[in-house]
Amino acid sequence: MTFDIQEILGFLPHRYPFLLIDRVVEFEPTKRLVAIKNVTINEPFFQGHFPGYPIMPGVLMVEAIAQAGGALLLTEIPDREEKLMVFTGIESAKFRKPVVPGDQLRIEVTVLNWRSMAVKMLGIATVDGKVACEATVTCMIVPRPSKPTATKDQTA
Repeated sequence: MTFDIQEILGFLPHRYPFLLIDRVVEFEPTKRLVAIKNVTINEPFFQGHFPGYPIMPGVLMVEAIAQAGGALLLTEIPDREEKLMVFTGIESAKFRKPVVPGDQLRIEVTVLNWRSMAVKMLGIATVDGKVACEATVTCMIVPRPSKPTATKDQTA
């Protein structure tokens, strides 16, 4: 099973410029997911990281791993529009190879431990078969705060 960007937008709350997966190419419910992030020079973080030598920040690769994990986790939550997935831990993050504009990041997450509202996953991000980043992430589902209603001052 695969998911295109429209389907991803249906279950992840992230939006540009912080949505870091473009497509899901492999999916085994509650077990494993593989997502793709096409890295382009248009990414806003490249303006400052680093001028003259653009590389994707490692923390964003870990975030991409978490978002791929979120796609896996949130597909199992029936009322996901009322929930958010948040980090509760990052372990053993390692950065092996710079990711640059033009690269295609392949993000594979594998479930290590699944509970009803939390999951621990191993994430490995590769470019052309070479590991760029790996980390174990723990995430949990929490209620999404209700949207604040506009006050009279905010609508003026």
